[in-house]
Amino acid sequence: MFPHTLPTPAISPGHVTLLGGAPGAGKTALVMACVIEALRHTDTLRALVANVEMSPAALLDRQLARLSGIEAEVIRHRRFTDEHADRLDAGLATVETFAERLAFLEAPFDLANVAHAADAHGADVVVLDYLQRIMPPGDAGGDARLRVNATMDMLRQFAAAGCAVLALSAVGRSRDNAGRSTYAAGAMSLASFRDSGELEYGADDAFLLAPVDDTDPSVVRLSHLKCRHGAQRTIDLGFDRAHQSFTLLDDAVDTRPSPTKGKRSRKPQPVTPHPEFAPERLAVLWAETPAASDDDGGDE
Repeated sequence: MFPHTLPTPAISPGHVTLLGGAPGAGKTALVMACVIEALRHTDTLRALVANVEMSPAALLDRQLARLSGIEAEVIRHRRFTDEHADRLDAGLATVETFAERLAFLEAPFDLANVAHAADAHGADVVVLDYLQRIMPPGDAGGDARLRVNATMDMLRQFAAAGCAVLALSAVGRSRDNAGRSTYAAGAMSLASFRDSGELEYGADDAFLLAPVDDTDPSVVRLSHLKCRHGAQRTIDLGFDRAHQSFTLLDDAVDTRPSPTKGKRSRKPQPVTPHPEFAPERLAVLWAETPAASDDDGGDE
């Protein structure tokens, strides 16, 4: 595991993580923050980012805002004053600690080029942002299903070669309990992924990032919808958009269906096991069964 500052998503060799999200929900910011914190935690780690929609300079500007505490808009327009000097120096010094180990893919944005660039850089982590815009090798004849199948097949090959793969995906709107079209977290599911089907089947973990409530974009839920190797772990995050940073709000969200779907549910309360089902009691009962006590060599 390559640790970062949040309990999830996992960044792990041989692991394909799928992350979908509403437009503007912060999925690029979240993944970039996790990858950069992983680079800071592990000084031998190397990462390749393939982002179709944003330039490397723009991506680094946003992370500089997070690392320095200077608003992203100030950094984007270079509106610095003397009061920013110390924070800017500290942010740039932090960027320098991982800059040589972070690479960005240049066009063409296809998986063959991703593979060549990952090999050239010696990447341990590959970020694909986003899947629907990065073409697989070969010709799928315009068939979206075949294209997605080919894409996931190649991502599994990246994972088999030892890479941690973080793949971002577009999503479609869902219907809430009132029948309204929404991107709110309570209405989203695995079926929300664009070209859903092979995407979630091929991933080891699948997440959706969306506002808990459409009226408050500063609180987002990272819903853990699939986990092939352990328990699902959904978390709520505060998203400071001005600085492109995330803060963990709740480490144990109850995602069971409730009448107030889309709102934060209460945490599950601890449950004390009934004494009749204690391991010691079950062992006694098992020893008393005919099959367990029979010593005639039978296989009852």
